[in-house]
Amino acid sequence: MGCGQKDDKASLASSQIASFSHQPHQPPSTPASKEVWKKGGRMFSILLAVHLALLACTLVSSGAFEKIAVHDYDVFFLLTVMMLIVTIWIIFYLAGTSRCPDAILCKDSHAGPIWLRGGLILFAIFSLVMDVFKIGYYSSFYSCLSAIKIIYPIVQAIFVVVQTYFLWISAKDCVHVHLNVTRCGLMLTLTTNLAVWMSAVTDESVHKAHSKLKKNMTDEIFRWLLKAGMRSSSAEECNCNSQICQIFKNGYFWLYPFNIEYSLFASAMVYVMWKNVGRFIDHHSHHIHRLKFRLFRRTFFIGIVLGLIILVSGLGVLILYEVQVNSSTESSKKSQALTMYYIFNIVCLGLMSLVCIGGSVIYRFDKRDMDRHKNPTRTLDVALLMGAALGQYAISYYSIVAIVASTPRDAISALNLTYALLMIAQHTFQNIFIIEGLHRQPPKEDHKHNSRQKDLYGLTFVNINAVSLRVPDSGSTLAPSTASGTEAIQPSDLVRSLTAPRKMNWRRKCLREISMFLLLSNIILWIMPAFGARPQFDNDTELNFYGDSMWPAIVDICLPFGIFYRMHAVASLLEVYIMS
Repeated sequence: MGCGQKDDKASLASSQIASFSHQPHQPPSTPASKEVWKKGGRMFSILLAVHLALLACTLVSSGAFEKIAVHDYDVFFLLTVMMLIVTIWIIFYLAGTSRCPDAILCKDSHAGPIWLRGGLILFAIFSLVMDVFKIGYYSSFYSCLSAIKIIYPIVQAIFVVVQTYFLWISAKDCVHVHLNVTRCGLMLTLTTNLAVWMSAVTDESVHKAHSKLKKNMTDEIFRWLLKAGMRSSSAEECNCNSQICQIFKNGYFWLYPFNIEYSLFASAMVYVMWKNVGRFIDHHSHHIHRLKFRLFRRTFFIGIVLGLIILVSGLGVLILYEVQVNSSTESSKKSQALTMYYIFNIVCLGLMSLVCIGGSVIYRFDKRDMDRHKNPTRTLDVALLMGAALGQYAISYYSIVAIVASTPRDAISALNLTYALLMIAQHTFQNIFIIEGLHRQPPKEDHKHNSRQKDLYGLTFVNINAVSLRVPDSGSTLAPSTASGTEAIQPSDLVRSLTAPRKMNWRRKCLREISMFLLLSNIILWIMPAFGARPQFDNDTELNFYGDSMWPAIVDICLPFGIFYRMHAVASLLEVYIMS
């Protein structure tokens, strides 16, 4: 496994690099035996990930029920061991694998964009704060708890720091040494993040259900829900009575959404790294577009202003909803909160659907070519958008069936039905808009005009009327550039190159406005369910139709995917905005 045992791979890589230099326009080819082994190595790592994921899923789901003899500290023990193994492998990769000769022959420019890594760091910071709150909470009554409950958040904090640093510096790597170890390590990392995500989602869902049903529950349900935070055998002995303990408890539950998103973001980036192991990139077809992010330039501000209005209004609706639903026992207050919530979401989803349709129509007039090059990052983005949308689709269709089949129907049921239909439409139209934007080539005119302007005799300010005086009519001055293999600059092209940058294509401006409006709207639609606004538990129509056990289970399974969809849509829309 050492670097010295990779001479054959190094020679293979050098021979392929030599072939690149002699045939620059030909894609790199690999021997058939290497392709077979590549598939075998991938298959082995996938099988390892599947078995570990099934084991973690079994323990996490079993630990949520009191009658099953699997305790929550059993789950914590498994997750702690997995995180320690991944941390050791990451250190081995950074200190050994990445420093081997010819370990990283190329990098994937599309993998790990700066906004994705920046979002990962943001979620990592909140995850660390959550771990601090967890340590403080469990330390408040450490005498009656298993030691693993205090060890787990400490190990998780170390894991978050090490993994974030690893993904920040290595997300673009295409590794060509220690191939099978790297694939298995990356799959173990991905599985660990998914296991942590499943544990966080389960813990948060049980806590939400506990807070919603605490006033109207039987003793048996109460004992089942106490499994969310502590052992049932010592629940009363380990009650959290002090004020500082309550602050720690409420604090880390409010920070769970950030930890959930961190695990999913890290899983996506690790998967792209796994796809890039052993990959050779043809740099002639794998163009690197260094696009600048200009938020307040080349825009009408309409999308930003409307998006900020939606964002601020949504925050106000969220605060009022939490106060009236969670802090009041009056049914009239609950009905008012539900009505306000549904009206806001109907307006927001309706505007977003219309804007997405308009953006798709604008793409019909866009003259940019489609990007058909191989791009694992874009493929994963599309798959995550389509897959995560299934969660919200499922909730919406279950709601539609319950509303249509239930009697009597009131105003809230009508609003709920409209909300469910618009949710389906908005997800569909937004996916179409985002996927089409991700497959468009970035604008070429900026760098073409800039490169031509730099060749215009070193001029800083040029009078267009004087261009004909500087460029001969015969074009003899431009002939050498043609002979050297580059395109000749004609006087008409020169005039266009000087005038075009002064204005931006109206289609690009509209697409940027649409992307920014959708980005801000998706942020508030992520914040509302992530921080407590969940009408699925407060509306009695679905609860009475499906029962107290089936409907909460449906929401607990599907809603995390809907929340992740919103955050992933924000990252994809930011990329569409920059590419426009």
